[in-house]
Amino acid sequence: MIIMKKIYFTLLAAMALTLGACSSSNDPDLPDPEPTPAPTPSPEPEPEPSLNSQGWASDYNGVMLQGFSWDSYNESQWKVLEKQADELKGYIDLVWLPQSGKCMEATQVMGYMPYYYFNQNSSFGSEAELRSLITKFKAAGIGAIADVVINHRNTDGWFTFPAETYKGVTYQMQSTDICKNDDGGTTATQAATNGVSLSQNNDEGTDFGGCRDIDHKSENVQKVIKAYLKYLKDDLGYTGFRYDMVKGFDGNHVADYNDATGVEYSVGEYWDGNDKIESWINRTNKKSAAFDFQFRYNVRDAIGVKDNKIVAAPNWTKLKSDYNLMHDANYRRYAVTFVENHDTQYRSAKDQLDPLKRDTLAANAYMLAMPGTPCIFQPHWRDYKPELKEMIAARKYAGITNMSNYANKKCQNTLYVNEVTGTKHKLLVAVGNDADKYAGETGYTKILSGYHYAYFLSNDAETSWTDVPSGSYEEGFKTTLTAVSQTEGAKLVYTLDGSTPTAKSTTVESGKEISINGTCTLKVGLLVNGEVRNIATHQYTIERFKAYKFMVYVNADAVKWNPLYCYTWKKTASVEWPGEKMTETKTIGGKTWYYKEVSIDNATEEVVNIIFNNGSGTGKPQTVDITGLTNTAYFEIETSKEGLKYKVKDVTAEYNK
Repeated sequence: MIIMKKIYFTLLAAMALTLGACSSSNDPDLPDPEPTPAPTPSPEPEPEPSLNSQGWASDYNGVMLQGFSWDSYNESQWKVLEKQADELKGYIDLVWLPQSGKCMEATQVMGYMPYYYFNQNSSFGSEAELRSLITKFKAAGIGAIADVVINHRNTDGWFTFPAETYKGVTYQMQSTDICKNDDGGTTATQAATNGVSLSQNNDEGTDFGGCRDIDHKSENVQKVIKAYLKYLKDDLGYTGFRYDMVKGFDGNHVADYNDATGVEYSVGEYWDGNDKIESWINRTNKKSAAFDFQFRYNVRDAIGVKDNKIVAAPNWTKLKSDYNLMHDANYRRYAVTFVENHDTQYRSAKDQLDPLKRDTLAANAYMLAMPGTPCIFQPHWRDYKPELKEMIAARKYAGITNMSNYANKKCQNTLYVNEVTGTKHKLLVAVGNDADKYAGETGYTKILSGYHYAYFLSNDAETSWTDVPSGSYEEGFKTTLTAVSQTEGAKLVYTLDGSTPTAKSTTVESGKEISINGTCTLKVGLLVNGEVRNIATHQYTIERFKAYKFMVYVNADAVKWNPLYCYTWKKTASVEWPGEKMTETKTIGGKTWYYKEVSIDNATEEVVNIIFNNGSGTGKPQTVDITGLTNTAYFEIETSKEGLKYKVKDVTAEYNK
């Protein structure tokens, strides 16, 4: 983040998680477990929760999803993410959300120049929508991870922080909470000009240009931040924290903040070499995990990158590296592994080319089979959801955790194989250009394969495997059924009507495909010596996406704009600025409403976004961005402004009855 974000945000400034809730009990598409007797309720009262953080749970088997990418304003709207809860259930245990606090800008921003702490109306939706999302996630066994940006903070002017009142207490940082060497001394010069004082303490780490670096030694700063973090966890319902740019302040503050809130999941963005990342984890007293940047670079190098350009000859031996957190048994518990994120992704021609483009699946296959806590990048999840679901299902079925051990079996330029020991079974992961030629090892059966990757499950699993996960599909497909058994020649039986398969049900050889042509409940059992074992259930819905239309109404009486234009966009703009002139009106509730019909045309379009305006030309007024529309909505343009843009009031609840 340090270089890319700093440049980006400096330009902007110049221009104007509980463990139990996330257990493996929701594992998808796995054999139905034996029923467990209900425990006898205890008459003892629940103990008071401890405010002692643990950093990251030991033997944690969860998988994290980064629920956004850079500029993913459509894909990461709270309303859009909430709709995905049921689909994520059983696969994804933690979702890292974009920074959810309100910023100063009236335009859409990613939130890395935070201004408000207790106002949670952001570019991704309203506070009410955020609360609804977190609640829905919790009901699905998914914890929400807050993006906590506390190294720096934006100000009104150079030194003024907002005063925010929460539960009767007003919290406000002062100029004396700003590091005295902020912005390389520029802030001190400005302070002398303005006649204000700064902190007597220098910045403890890397400076962030464009915002004020705050002094974490300040008692007032600590008071404000602890209140903010408690608000995130105890009020909004976040499960854990992702700390942005922790190179900017001492790790002991993270330990203090985590202890004050009792947070269970904490991960820091320390973008540096492995030794420095480990030192930072130690500075937190191992009360925080860290992103395993070197793991990401190992994968990148294996796929083939030189001087930021994709080269023709990958070298998969690069994966056999001890320069990452994941390899070290003393630190892999605290390793949050990833292969791409919003900082490292390709954004423009000025950035490095994406080295994972040609081997995204192999990169993720390797990550999802290895110890640490894997964090999947949102664009990868969107593009390869069925494949990633199956990888996750294999990981969870084997019982691979953040502390699992592994051993290398093959280390060649074109083939790299690790054997990972889970709490239940073992898993072989093969990646490389010759992965399709690898036959596995004695005692293993191939259950998954694709471009440059393959998974093999140990035969003691004694189960069936289906390589297409439960879910909704727009058309029929074929899925391969595989028998994983120590009994040679074990077969499979299945039904498509939800009934329990028996030895007399339709029988297939291991490795054969069956067709799924419509909505059904597939049940597959392992047939060994005439006995059906370990039945797995899969729910498939076959339904093509149906495009739909809805209306957007706007009342402009307060501003009296004539003409009135409506500029719309989805992933991209559908019209040129200033958009379409609005001429049609209706009288509703005694008011005149302009209206426009908009549509969601395909499955890749999640929302419609709108700006109302008075036309093109210098000085022509316009509203703030109205984002995340999926159904009929009503808006009133107000006379008050947010920056240079007019505010709008959402009155849908009043009129859409």
